[in-house]
Amino acid sequence: MKQIDRYFPDLSEEQRQQFLAMLRLYPEWNEKINVISRRDIDNLEIHHLLHSLGIAKFIKFAPGTRVLDLGTGGGLPGLPLAVLFPDVQFHLIDRIGKKLTVARDIAQQCGLKNVTFQHGDIGECHDTYDFCVSRAVMPQRDLMRLVRKNLKDNGRNALPSGLITLKGGDLHDELKGLPASETVQLSDYFDDPFFETKKLVFTPKP
Repeated sequence: MKQIDRYFPDLSEEQRQQFLAMLRLYPEWNEKINVISRRDIDNLEIHHLLHSLGIAKFIKFAPGTRVLDLGTGGGLPGLPLAVLFPDVQFHLIDRIGKKLTVARDIAQQCGLKNVTFQHGDIGECHDTYDFCVSRAVMPQRDLMRLVRKNLKDNGRNALPSGLITLKGGDLHDELKGLPASETVQLSDYFDDPFFETKKLVFTPKP
């Protein structure tokens, strides 16, 4: 909890308790259902929770914003963001039911009221959202093609409706043809060595 407290010093006591619960619950669940690499579970706070919260350093979602988390797995980045933005609605979707079981239970035990879940494919999701977030489930262009129909700008935020992804490595070829995309180094926000190769990419809806 030390690193989350360091970068987000204005958390309420309820939010702190929710993050502490996540730090306890994810390892417990991971013994039964592998939602985080077992080699990496000891790095849960920095590599997964804080990594997810990089999105919160890039944009402060306005109250009433609707966010789709595509390919959420065990609830990342959606659940940490839901703790930080209790007035924002998050819809988490994944094709693997057992991973959503983990996410649902963690959300329930953390007392999160601003999260909904959907087991299935993005083609089965017909609602619209201000933003889609994802942790690098596929190339940016392919992801935008899938979620474009679900993005609608409601004018709530400083940024237009679009896709926000957490990625790593060389993105030059991947972002060809997406000239409006903005790439941010997460090392601009966090000084742990893990973030030296990590990036956030924002692509507004064409």
